[in-house]
Amino acid sequence: MNNESVMAPVQIVKFLIGVVVFLVVAIFLLAKLATSGFDINAEVMTKEAISARLKPVGESIGSEGVPGSRNGESVYKAVCVSCHGAGLLGSPKFGDTAAWAPRIGQGFEVLLKHALGGFNAMPAKGGSSALSDDEVGRAVAFMANAGGATFKEPKAADASAAAAAPAPGNASSGM
Repeated sequence: MNNESVMAPVQIVKFLIGVVVFLVVAIFLLAKLATSGFDINAEVMTKEAISARLKPVGESIGSEGVPGSRNGESVYKAVCVSCHGAGLLGSPKFGDTAAWAPRIGQGFEVLLKHALGGFNAMPAKGGSSALSDDEVGRAVAFMANAGGATFKEPKAADASAAAAAPAPGNASSGM
């Protein structure tokens, strides 16, 4: 019996053990990579927040009163919470004073301009074209105030006055 015939089964066993160890390490590293962006200790989102995140971008925010008359809180809950509730894509998280402080320092007008026209990853009007500029302004004030600002929400236009005013081009000529 030669020495090489005894070594062959030992080498095969060592090779198989090495392959198994390699596969275990590779699977562990792939699992770690796949879950690296998830915070296990993150707070659980409400059903409303989950529903808002699942809506298509730009979907109407519902019939919560006359268009243009929604307050900042209702606009936030319907549109803005999908990103600002969790602080997605670098957006300042609702109520996070440290994240909001430098933005508040820029002033309401700059924040409103960014919200209306879009800024970084945020689309114009948060992706909801159904919002009026005043509604966006109210949402900006609401979120910034939760982060430490003292901005005043733009007043809602009087719906009855808007309905009573004649539409441009429809006024009678008096003849």
